[in-house]
Amino acid sequence: MPFVGSTAIVTGGASGIGLAISERLARDGAKVAIFDVDLEAAERAAQGIRDKGGEALACAVDVSDRAQVDEAVAATRTRLGPVLVLVNGAGKDGFDQFMDITPEQWERIIAVNLTGTFHCTQSALPDMREAKWARIVNISSSGAQTGAVSMAHYSASKGGVIALTKTLALELGPRGITVNTIPPGAIDTPMSRRAAAEGRFGGGTLDDVGRHLPVRRVGVPDDIAAACAYLVSDEAGYVTGQIIGVNGGRVT
Repeated sequence: MPFVGSTAIVTGGASGIGLAISERLARDGAKVAIFDVDLEAAERAAQGIRDKGGEALACAVDVSDRAQVDEAVAATRTRLGPVLVLVNGAGKDGFDQFMDITPEQWERIIAVNLTGTFHCTQSALPDMREAKWARIVNISSSGAQTGAVSMAHYSASKGGVIALTKTLALELGPRGITVNTIPPGAIDTPMSRRAAAEGRFGGGTLDDVGRHLPVRRVGVPDDIAAACAYLVSDEAGYVTGQIIGVNGGRVT
């Protein structure tokens, strides 16, 4: 199976990193279903792709809700064709000292970041197994590799995504399905800008963070989209189970 003409789902695909990935995969020739809790933003993103000659579908999805996921995957299959590319990008952050994290906060972040990845992958897999060719990319976090102060729930959920990625690569490789993860570092997204405004980076700005990185800048969503585009390509068939850090040298 070639990548061009295949159907891709991008969760959290209406803004930030997810939007950049949605647009890049569409430019590269995929039909893209944008899953997002914000349907209006998803519709705008899908229309932007269609305006440039691509095929795109917007779906309102809370990835922690299995019924919503299954319904959206079925709609994607009907409208765009079998799902052969999945980018699990939907995520929820949190900034709380460990002893201040409530069980409800813990469970919600795990539900979106880790269980949501499970739901979407399991729901899309029948198409992939039948085709004997598929690509899965999970967006984790550099915080899962290093830890992050006041983000125990977030870092733990993204660490689970890395472990799930490695396990699925072993299990699904014989079926022609590759599974990799990208843990972004500091990326200029609405989520990161909000965190900076709240003083989550020691009171500094994103630019302050960038000045301390080896490449002397923060990343942009297109940096992640470029790595993702490679991992879902035909050429990446021998790359699976890998952690592809896109972090400006923060983690080596």
